[in-house]
Amino acid sequence: MTKRILLLGSGELGKELVIAFKRLGQYVVAVDSYDNAPAMQVADEREVINMLDGTQLDKIVAKHKPDIIVPEIEAIRTERFYDYEKQGIQVVPSAKGANFTMNRRAIRDLAAKELGLRTARYTYASTKEELHKAVKEIGLPCVVKPLMSSSGKGQSYLKKEEDIDLAWNNAADKGRGDSSEVIVEAFVPFKSEITLLTVTQQNGDTLFCKPISHHQERGDYQESWQPAEIPDSFVEQAQDMARKVTKALGGAGIFGVEFFICDDGVVFSELSPRPHDTGMVTLAGTQNLNEFELHARAILGLCIPEIEFIRPGASAVILAKEQFMNPDYTGVNDVLCDVHADIRIFGKPEARVNRRMGVVVAWDKQGTKAEDIKKRARELADKVTVVKH
Repeated sequence: MTKRILLLGSGELGKELVIAFKRLGQYVVAVDSYDNAPAMQVADEREVINMLDGTQLDKIVAKHKPDIIVPEIEAIRTERFYDYEKQGIQVVPSAKGANFTMNRRAIRDLAAKELGLRTARYTYASTKEELHKAVKEIGLPCVVKPLMSSSGKGQSYLKKEEDIDLAWNNAADKGRGDSSEVIVEAFVPFKSEITLLTVTQQNGDTLFCKPISHHQERGDYQESWQPAEIPDSFVEQAQDMARKVTKALGGAGIFGVEFFICDDGVVFSELSPRPHDTGMVTLAGTQNLNEFELHARAILGLCIPEIEFIRPGASAVILAKEQFMNPDYTGVNDVLCDVHADIRIFGKPEARVNRRMGVVVAWDKQGTKAEDIKKRARELADKVTVVKH
């Protein structure tokens, strides 16, 4: 039963995933671009490489001979995955799925053009001049995003033409990978945003977690809470779209499928082929299995009898305010004194301004409004300070 797993990307999500794998008796090699990344601290072995360098990636695969390759970030030479799959290595969720979801052009065209899902109007630009034309075509306000990025990095909300050049530079500076192309989307007048954690299985039905609402700043999530309070008909719409797009991508694992909730229904936004940052709320015991345990079981082809919702919960991030090495933390005990709260310090070796360094999760009994729990999680997270050791 024990598999050799190569984890590409070793941040906080990867760390929780390694813990889930280890509890199931697996052997994990954690890879990232810097040493002592969070997942490396709990893995069996570690490697430090540039995952955008296909040659380095090939060498690591040849060295460790993994049974399974699990990508956890976007900045990977994912074209190599097709070759690895031909060698008999399981790629999560699949070589096609990893390639498509790491690139906004591929996944958006699949969703809108091939599957006919409802999305925002969009177009692409590969130069600053093309971006000016694209904004004129889509109209203001609009959103500009790098084709390869995560957690809102490099994203700009454009209200006026004077900011177009700034949006281009922001995408170029903060996008991941080596693509300079951007996607320009019409702004969707949404009421809220949700993540629908969707689990595809090797031999079983597609399963769904209760929708998760979230709040963002600077394009990055700050709080999330489960369940999202949206009409049942909207949940059904989101599930139908998520089922279609994950089926088209193939493979097994958890997907974080993001949607805009509008007055008249649901609009598909994005998709990640792995545990989602907003899904850290499931660490609050909102479900019988958290998102990392679901991902591990689906990847390994193990039984997931059902996803049972147990109680409402919320998460709130802990951010650094300065840049320094070897961070320490104050206020942890204030969180632990709350009988319905817990904390996860990620163990990142370097603090940077607005870098996510930990998360507080909180919960309460059935019937409690998730919004109220979110407020308590935020108040507790604000008591934790990242300081120099």
